[in-house]
This record gives sequence, C-alpha cells and structure tokens, in this order.
Amino acid sequence: MTTAVPLIYCFPEFSGVAEAVADHILAAQNYALYNDYNKKVPALSATASNTSLRTGFSSSSSNTHLPRSNSHHHSASVSKSRKEKRLQEKQENRRFKIGLSGGSLIQVLEEGLLKRDDIEWNKWDVYFADERLVPFDSKDSNYGKAKRKIFDNIPAGNGRPNVFPIDISLINDPQECADQYEKTLIKGFASKDSVKLPIFDLILLGCAPDGHVASLFPNQESLRENYAWCTPIEDAPSGPQKRISLTVPVICHAHRVSFVVEGATKAPVIKTIMERPDKGLPASIINEKAAGKIAWFVDSDAVSDVDGITKKTYKFLVNTK
Repeated sequence: MTTAVPLIYCFPEFSGVAEAVADHILAAQNYALYNDYNKKVPALSATASNTSLRTGFSSSSSNTHLPRSNSHHHSASVSKSRKEKRLQEKQENRRFKIGLSGGSLIQVLEEGLLKRDDIEWNKWDVYFADERLVPFDSKDSNYGKAKRKIFDNIPAGNGRPNVFPIDISLINDPQECADQYEKTLIKGFASKDSVKLPIFDLILLGCAPDGHVASLFPNQESLRENYAWCTPIEDAPSGPQKRISLTVPVICHAHRVSFVVEGATKAPVIKTIMERPDKGLPASIINEKAAGKIAWFVDSDAVSDVDGITKKTYKFLVNTK
C-alpha cells in the first residue's frame, strides 16, 4: 500500500464525478483569488475605500497650509492609503493558474464546469500539463479538444480565460517545442523573480490504463528529469509519438494535484497504483511525491478491484446558495 494515503472520492456514476470536480476547481479558484473557498472578498478599510479621494490631494500646496502637528498625521494616513491601495491592486491582479491534461478529463470538465455561473473565467490562466504535437484541429490535440469542448462554449458575458497552447509551428521538433513552452511558463510564473519551479494553484490529471500521467510514460527517461520544467517526448508507446510534458517536479510542486479517473478499464492500474507503488508507475510516483496535496476523483468502476482504501464522501466546499 502507498505510504501516504491520498484522498479518494468515489462516486457511483460519471455525473457525480463531474459535479464534484467542478466544485473542487471552483474552491481552488476562490482560494487562489480571495484566500477563501466561498469568495468572501477581504473587506477594505474606510481608508482604503477612500484612497482615490485622499491621494487626490497635492503633496505640495495642500500640505504646506496644514498645522505641523496634523501634517505628520496626514502623511502617515496617505502612506497607509497608498499601502492599502497596493494591496487592493495586488488582490485585483491575482490569477488562478491551472494545468490541464487531456483525454477523458476534458469531458469531465465540460460536463461539470459549463453548467456553473460562478466560474471567473477572465481570471484564469490555463496551461497544459502535456500536449501531443499534432495540429490543433486533430482529435489528439489536448488544446484543440479543450477549446472545442470548453472554451468555445463558455456562455457570453462570462469572460474568457488566458489560454497558453504550444507553438504550433514547432510540432516537428519536440525539444524546441518543450523549450519554447518552458519559456512560456517562465514568463507566466517567474517574469519578475527567479524561481526554481512554477507553482500552479491546481493541476488536473487523468491516468491511462498503463499508468502514464500527462505524457510521462513508464520506464522512460523523462520520468527522471529533475531540472527542466518541460520535457520532450520523442517515442510515446501509444498515441502520437511526439509530445511535450510537464516534469514530475513541476507537477508535484503545485498547491493541489488531482486525478480524475473513471471507467472499469482503469480498475487494474488503479489497483497497482494504490497497492503496489513499488512498481514505479508514473501515477504512483506523483501519488507518493505529492503526498498531502493529492486527491483522486473516481467512479465506482475504477476502484472496484482495489482493497484497503478508504473511499471518502466529497463535501462540497463552495456554497451555491
């Protein structure tokens, strides 16, 4: 059995998985933007609410006519107002940074997210945990599928996310494409600072029957990449051979990592992941290394063969009233 017991939320059918995953995403969004699952925006003080009025005074002529004793008080007040204004601007500029994989996960997101009216799409930065190096109109393109199923169907008036696909001109060169996507990540996560790894608010992953996660396949060298943020895949054993993927350290460095797995075809690999982590499947590696950050959203069929796990009831975090 795995030494770090993950949260495993089990549902009798697909619709339950989709609804819970949507709530999980929304809670992560609200926490990233407001430090609260239920979007309780921090109240501004009276000083902050009047910032524009206070800072409208001239710093020269107005202050010279104040008594000396009040001048210091006014200066301190303006300084406090400016500080609170900066905090307010920082609050307003927060972004929800999410990484998506592809496959059946996109269908779950389509089912769960598009029916909600409390997604702040205009504050989302969407990156991809992996991508197949195919044209965007291919059925194998993660971005293309997400665009067709989700982004193109966001109701009018709900805003649009910032979405960061691969450079389509580089699909014949996995190394160059991976390097370019890493530059995209650096711009989004470390434009002003030097950081060792990006910190996603949430990364959503599926899990294939062979245990591969994103485009990290069993027994491949890419599993051992410890420095790059994005790695090229030249010879994927199934599907399109050329791909790029976020590396294990990047995935495990996210605030939250969630697997979304459904269907009886996944039951054998889920059994191996939970009962035999020593097999070293990519999903097992992430399940272990991101201990404490992991949640699994599964249907009953996917865990039908697994012994010794505790299936938890998902408690919705976002108040929909």
